Amino acid sequence: MKPFNVFPYGSAFEFMRVRWMSLAVALGLMLVAIGAMAFKGFNFAIDFTGGTAIELRYPKPANVDAVRQALERAGYSNPQVQTFGTNADLLIRLQPRSDATRQDPDALGTIAEEVRRVASTPDNQAEIARRESVGAQVGSELALNGIWALIFVVVGFLIYIWFRFEAKFAVAAVVTSMHDVVVVLGWFALTGHEFDLTVLAGVLSVLGFSINDTIVVFDRVRENFRGMRDGPEHVLNTSINQTLSRTVITSFVALLTVVALYLYGGGSLRGMAEAQIVGIVIGTLSTIFVACPLLLWMGVSKQDLMPKQRDEEELARRP
Repeated sequence: MKPFNVFPYGSAFEFMRVRWMSLAVALGLMLVAIGAMAFKGFNFAIDFTGGTAIELRYPKPANVDAVRQALERAGYSNPQVQTFGTNADLLIRLQPRSDATRQDPDALGTIAEEVRRVASTPDNQAEIARRESVGAQVGSELALNGIWALIFVVVGFLIYIWFRFEAKFAVAAVVTSMHDVVVVLGWFALTGHEFDLTVLAGVLSVLGFSINDTIVVFDRVRENFRGMRDGPEHVLNTSINQTLSRTVITSFVALLTVVALYLYGGGSLRGMAEAQIVGIVIGTLSTIFVACPLLLWMGVSKQDLMPKQRDEEELARRP
C-alpha cells in the first residue's frame, strides 16, 4: 500500500505535542455550537413544526426566487421553495397559518390552489402534483423519535467499544463522536439552514462515519501498545501517523461523494449532504487531533488493554 500513501511512509508528525491546543479548539467549537443551539435555535422544517407541503409541476423551468417572492407578497411568511428532480418541479413548504383558512375543513385544498395561482405566471401555469399536511403533534413525535434514535446509536456505540477496547477507549470514542455531532448541529443553528428529517439522517450518518474512523485509529493503538515498548505518548503519535494516509484518503473519497450529492442531488437532499460535508471535515480532524489526545489525557496505558494480566497481578498480591 506504500504507493497509495498521501504522506511519506514512516512519517512522524508530532500530533501529541499540540494536544492541549487541539483539545482547546475542539472545546471552543463545542461551546460555540451549544451556544448557537441554546440562544438561536434551529430553523425547523414542517417535518417537526407541522405545516403544508405542495409540489408544483410546470411546463417550463420555474424561477425559484420569483415564486418565493410572490408567496411572501401573498402573506406566506418564510416559504421554503426548492427544485427537485428537474427545474420544472418545485417543492413548496409553508409554515402553519393562524388565519381563518386553517379552520376550513378543506383548508389544504384551498391553500394548495391559492399557492398554485400565486406561483403561476401567464406563460408558465403550474399544476398541483402532490399536497400534504403535517400536524404539529406529528411533528413533535418525529422530533422525539429523532432524539431517541440519536440516544440509541450513542449507547450502542458505547457498549460495543466498551467490550472491544475497554472503558477509556469507549469514553474517548463516544466523546469524540459527540463532538462531531454537536458541531454539525451547531452549524445548522448558526447558519439558520432548514433542519428536516433528511438533515437528521445526515447527522446520524456523521456519527457512524466518525466512530468508524476513530475505531480504525484505536485498533492501531491497541496493536502498537502490545508490540512497542515506548510510552503512551509515542505509541499514540505513531498510531496516528501510521493511519494518517488511510484517514485522509477515506475522508476525501467520501467528501467527493457528498459534494456531488450536494451539487446535483436536488434541493430535497441538499440538507443531508450539507450535514455530511461538515461532519466529514470535522470528523477527520477530530480523529487526528481529538481522539488520541483524549486517551492520553485520561491516562491510557498498556494495562488498559490487558485485563487478564491485570487481574493475575492483583491475585498475586493477595495473601
